[in-house]
Amino acid sequence: MDSRRLLRTSATALAVAGLILSGCTGGSDAAAPAGPSSATSPSGAATAATPDPALRTYYGQKPAWRDCGVPRFQCATLRAPLDYAKPEAGEIKLAVSRVAATGPGKRLGSLLVNPGGPGGSAVGYLQGYAGIGYPAPVRAQYDMVAVDPRGVARSEPVDCLTGPQMDTYTQVDQTPDDAAETGALAASFMSFAAGCEKRSGAILPHVSTVDTARDMDIVRAVLGDEKLTYVGASYGTFLGATYAELFPARVGRLVLDGAMDPSLPAVDLNRDQTAGFETAFRAFAADCVTKPDCPLGTKSVAAASDNLKAFFRAVDADPVPTGESRALGESLATTGVIAAMYDEGAWPQLREALTRAIGGEGSGLLALADSYYEREPDGSYANLMFANAAVNCLDLPASFAGPADAAKAVPSFEKASPVFGEGLAWAALNCTYWPTPATGRPHRITADGAAPIVVVGTTRDPATPYKWAQSLADQLSSGSLLTYEGDGHTAYGRGSDCIDTAINTYLLDGTVPKDGKRCT
Repeated sequence: MDSRRLLRTSATALAVAGLILSGCTGGSDAAAPAGPSSATSPSGAATAATPDPALRTYYGQKPAWRDCGVPRFQCATLRAPLDYAKPEAGEIKLAVSRVAATGPGKRLGSLLVNPGGPGGSAVGYLQGYAGIGYPAPVRAQYDMVAVDPRGVARSEPVDCLTGPQMDTYTQVDQTPDDAAETGALAASFMSFAAGCEKRSGAILPHVSTVDTARDMDIVRAVLGDEKLTYVGASYGTFLGATYAELFPARVGRLVLDGAMDPSLPAVDLNRDQTAGFETAFRAFAADCVTKPDCPLGTKSVAAASDNLKAFFRAVDADPVPTGESRALGESLATTGVIAAMYDEGAWPQLREALTRAIGGEGSGLLALADSYYEREPDGSYANLMFANAAVNCLDLPASFAGPADAAKAVPSFEKASPVFGEGLAWAALNCTYWPTPATGRPHRITADGAAPIVVVGTTRDPATPYKWAQSLADQLSSGSLLTYEGDGHTAYGRGSDCIDTAINTYLLDGTVPKDGKRCT
């Protein structure tokens, strides 16, 4: 599994906006209006009113909205410079979609949404969930808008491998036992990188998070908004924080849900995320062992962990059939389990899939792995994994210089997660062979001068550990931490009335949740 900073928002988890009444703690909220329509003179680069001369043509473009083929949604294509350092050198086309505010009530402007990834389609997320599933009061007063980031989905997508090549890539053993298996794993990462360079070499140097954040400012201006109102999940929090760093005076109401910590180097991000998956698995195991049909036994969480590791070893040595040409080996089995960690709603499906796989039939875990990789029934893949690597490998220097470094790191990863540590340590080798040098570096983001920003963390989040939200809220000069005490990846729209009410109130009238507010 190629998991380096794969900070995704589970489509299953976000399929329905929860309306269950839950309790919350943390005291009363403090009012601090931060309206998206407040008029403050922006600093830095272009705005709709005073664009940088080199970018004026982009900030001044008029979108030609057209029917998307999805009821109520409109689509358009916007232009942005391929290279912001050389705006005259070429363009990139960005796919944008919107759905108009439903009313009644005063329209507050545009609400831009991003589901994470990097590599997740924001347009698909808007049309499939956010534009119809966000709380009705928010949709009533905001035009909901999404733009696929450059290199993603409909916005000149990065391409790397064919479907059959991806099938091979996803099955490579990521817990090498000897020099030959280590060499095969390194070769798979090299082939992946070479495929990306061959098919998408021209765009690879220009898909960084900074580039995408600058694109968002063009979108903001083209939509006619003086300030950006935004909800970003998972990796989308890094994108939102980067926007705030670049354009602090243009920050309206920003919600960063399932936050990343931009101050960490890649190896620490990987190790922390490994620990996050361990936390999520232990929560799953604690639930599983209380059920008489738990496939990992009913003795204890520790015993369940041992039994899962034993299962992984067994399918590493002898993959089980799935009813199709791909057998279930350790790599796909591990990916299938991790896919279910994003949302506790998937735990029953995981129990059933593990029961069948331990019994010798692996189609259930294979289906979970395929959903994680966005593999279609015809054997094709969405570009999620390609864009994920392209953005991550540009944003931060690689975790390791080579296989020897990865091998040395295995014990620390296994300490973080006895179940997943070894495989995730080796998975962090992927950017080592990337053809384009990293342009970003880990650093603290303070966004001095920005309006209040709400940072949301879930205490048992598998993909973005809670301590990352704590760190980002502390870094941001205007950060306010909102905590969900629970399971799963991200919190907004997942069933906590306390969380949803706090965020809705902030988006609608600018009342910022009290820093440190906790919800269940």
